[in-house]
Amino acid sequence: MDYTTLRQFADSWALLAMTVFFIGAVIFALRPGSREAAEQAAQIPLKED
Repeated sequence: MDYTTLRQFADSWALLAMTVFFIGAVIFALRPGSREAAEQAAQIPLKED
């Protein structure tokens, strides 16, 4: 593989994969029921052992 082939791959498929990952992460964060899970996770450092 030469530089040009890798550059074309990065410009097309890698960009598409990163975009799909980003959209999936946003959907995961904004899904119904995620607020409760986020609030519980935010309280972890404040809990006393």
